[in-house]
Order: sequence, then C-alpha cells, then structure tokens
Amino acid sequence: MGSLEDAILQRKFNSEHEKVAINILFTASWLEGMNIQRMKPFGISPQQFNVLRILRGSYPNALRLADITERMIDKNSNATRLVEKLRQKGLVKREVCKHNRRQVDIWITQKGLDLLGQLDANAEEYLETLKGLSKAEAQQLNGMLDRIRG
Repeated sequence: MGSLEDAILQRKFNSEHEKVAINILFTASWLEGMNIQRMKPFGISPQQFNVLRILRGSYPNALRLADITERMIDKNSNATRLVEKLRQKGLVKREVCKHNRRQVDIWITQKGLDLLGQLDANAEEYLETLKGLSKAEAQQLNGMLDRIRG
C-alpha cells in the first residue's frame, strides 16, 4: 500500500500526532474494507460477525443483549437489529428467560458455529496483510494502541 502520504495524497500534517490519528483512521478503514470483502460471500457484515464471535466466546451459555453490546467492537452498532438479522438467518436463537420475563437470552446456533468455522478457515488470507510485522512489532503496536485508549 505504501505511505500514508501517497495513499491520501497529502504531504504535510500539522504534527506527527495529527498524522498518527489520520493514519490509524485510514488503516482501520482499509482493514474494514478488506473484512467486508471477506464476509460478503458468507452473507454477513463485520458487525454481524462480531456478534457471532462474541456468542461463540460464551458458548454454550447464553448472553443478554446488554452483554453483547458491551463487548462489541463498534459501540454504535444496533445490537438488537443485528441479532434479529442473525436470527432470521438461523445463526442465533433467542428466548425469553424463564426466571426473568424482561430478559432475553441469546445463543449461537450450530449453523452459526459452522459459519464461523468457515470464516476461521479463510482468516489466514485476511491476516496475511499484517504479516509484515514481526511478532515483537505486533506486540509493541498492540501496547501502543492500548496506551492511546488509556
């Protein structure tokens, strides 16, 4: 891909910190675009994938909608709508809790687990874009990003 300057056709930034912010946003958008293309053949969005991944992490236990929302990468996603779309595709199921009628329990189905298995199988190609970093560099970058978020 090359430098940020070449990618966005901008040579000057007000500061290195401004360049870092733009670089993070640009790179996140670039990775998101690749992720969208990876999900397209499976008929799900990256946000739906995130919900499935969260539910797989709690499997075989159910989660409440609030639990899913709290764990989502994109905090602006409409988790209710995402869960409903996944339910319509047979990838999740939801039931009113027997002990608390106001609570809805959500589980991933076997079909959802199978879909994630297929996506896991092709994740290597998606992650190949990050292989330009050594393990130590990836750890360092993760640490720096964690520090940015404080």
